[in-house]
Amino acid sequence: MSKVLYRIVMFIVGRRPGPPVTALGILFSWLCVVPAYGQDTVQVLDEVEVTTQRTPATTRTAAPTQVLDAAAIEQQGALLLSDAVKQMAGVTLKDYGGVGGMKTISARGLGSQFSTVTIDGIAVDNAQNGQVDLGRYLLGNAAYVSFSQGQQQEPLLSARAYAAGNVLNLETAKPVFYGHSRTNLKVGMELGSFGLMSPTALWEQKWSRRMKSSVWVNWLKSDGDYPYTLYHSYNHEGLTSHERRQHSAMHMLSADANLFYSIGPGSQLTAKVHLMSGMHQLPGQVILNSSSVSAQSSHENELFAQARWTLTRGRWSAQLLGKAMTGYDQYEDSAMLGYRDNYLEHHYSQQKGYLSGSATYSALEWLDLSGAVDGDLSRLENNQEYRYDVLRRNLTAVAAVRAHRRGWELRAHLLATDVADRVVDLDTTPSYRRLSPYVALMWSANENLTLRYFYKETYRAPTFSELYFFLSNPRNLRPERARQHNVGVSYVNNWLRTTVDAYFNQVHDKIIAKPSSYMYYWTMDNLGLVHILGADATAMAQLGNVSIQLKYSFAHAIDLSDPTNSATYGYQIRYTPRHSGGGSVRWENAWVNLGATAMAVGHRYAYVNEDNLMPAYCDIGLSADRNFSLEHGALRVQVQVLNLFDVQYEVVRYYPMMGRNYRLSVIYEF
Repeated sequence: MSKVLYRIVMFIVGRRPGPPVTALGILFSWLCVVPAYGQDTVQVLDEVEVTTQRTPATTRTAAPTQVLDAAAIEQQGALLLSDAVKQMAGVTLKDYGGVGGMKTISARGLGSQFSTVTIDGIAVDNAQNGQVDLGRYLLGNAAYVSFSQGQQQEPLLSARAYAAGNVLNLETAKPVFYGHSRTNLKVGMELGSFGLMSPTALWEQKWSRRMKSSVWVNWLKSDGDYPYTLYHSYNHEGLTSHERRQHSAMHMLSADANLFYSIGPGSQLTAKVHLMSGMHQLPGQVILNSSSVSAQSSHENELFAQARWTLTRGRWSAQLLGKAMTGYDQYEDSAMLGYRDNYLEHHYSQQKGYLSGSATYSALEWLDLSGAVDGDLSRLENNQEYRYDVLRRNLTAVAAVRAHRRGWELRAHLLATDVADRVVDLDTTPSYRRLSPYVALMWSANENLTLRYFYKETYRAPTFSELYFFLSNPRNLRPERARQHNVGVSYVNNWLRTTVDAYFNQVHDKIIAKPSSYMYYWTMDNLGLVHILGADATAMAQLGNVSIQLKYSFAHAIDLSDPTNSATYGYQIRYTPRHSGGGSVRWENAWVNLGATAMAVGHRYAYVNEDNLMPAYCDIGLSADRNFSLEHGALRVQVQVLNLFDVQYEVVRYYPMMGRNYRLSVIYEF
């Protein structure tokens, strides 16, 4: 009898792999079970865990926020962090081709250094050039990916998050257990065209009521030898030839160990150890009438450990963050191995230590006061001809206020930045200091309609690469300063969710890299002024079993630095399309779930003149998946056709993208 009742209860409240149980489901099942035993019988039911992992709000926010949760990541078959970013409005992804090609983002015309990438709220850094390669981070154990323009809306933020122009956050999934289960296991394999293979394994363990852990391992490899069409003209008209990508193989091992510990009421500790080790052959540019094949490659190793502690007591909330990172990169070009003077082999070693403390106090029912202080030390060594041992000290502090009453919300903060470098064997070293304000106003007219506005100043000091590499003395570069304005509206009802935002960005002293007589060596200059005027729009609708998502972005980003330079003045800045958009549709049914995605990108400049206007393109993909309930676990199978119509295009000039390709994913959870 007890087994029958247990099955009835578990059917009502939901069993894995269904969603977490709600309090209403537990209450209903309890009312059904107790009368069956009468007044004198007490039946102890198996424990059912109530667990949710809150995702950031996307509509009732003072700043635009987009979220891709675990279900959407799974449905779209997103493998890399860059795959998730491609589905977001206002984001331009620079992709250097293939699975292993470098992938960076530019949001609303701001450079990639203005986008802070975080994992569980703690920043991922590259001390060398400030650009985080989104192709180095996978989504196999992600709860969600969020992208916040201007400012995150979380109650507790680090000073680093306040300082960012925008934040891309990858949040690790917390383990969920059902019934008496103390162990969850998940294994999977993804296979694809051109030698793509990605086995993965996840082990989740419940050690006690307070402590859980997860270990996730993934190995990714690709031959990268896909065919492409080489066009003999800039506008992709006229003569063509069919080629095949060479020297583009890669392999990468990623592993995470995560700990989730409930210290007590309102006190939580999470910790992560992350390891990445990989090799990427760098295929180089594809140039007409050139038969040379790149011999460049990179070997990367990264290890970091981080922890986050949060505490809530009455009106107080506090957070402590800590991180230690070490990394080693080796770049080599063996094309001229017989000529030792021309053989390139550069080594970079970087270490970083980071601490952050933040607190929020609810002074009144309608008033919250917050503050945060961050400190980090970064060190970079290299083996170049002009060798530098550079130590950077970065201090940031912020005071913030939030007032909210009767549908109105006001947010404001003032951020102080103090950056100083210490370079061995140099008498003078650069330092950078700045106060940066932020103010945002939001009005929720009713449960459906929200209006918002924000203004933010962002300050970015030059990176190690921009200041020191290949020189006997540091370059005299000015830091970049960006001013962001945004006005928007969001509307939501029981089946539709829409947002529209218009923005205006001003970037002063934008740092631009220019190649010198040798392509490996670059010079750096400041551009005086760039103006970006644009708009982003998103719409999501749920019509029965059919879900639809649409996005559109407009960006008029022009260089206004030098009125006497007719070659660049008034032109759209490089690789920023004026029009872009896309969408997805998914039909869930009892047989096979079907989905389609589309990504369209308009014309953009590779170099600032009409002869280098790159053609527009549209990339369409199809998918089909089905879940199978087995006696011991669940099986999910997904098939994808990417770039269905074999469109030949480039995101970055001379780096052709992959044409039609296929993927098969099989995941078994038990």
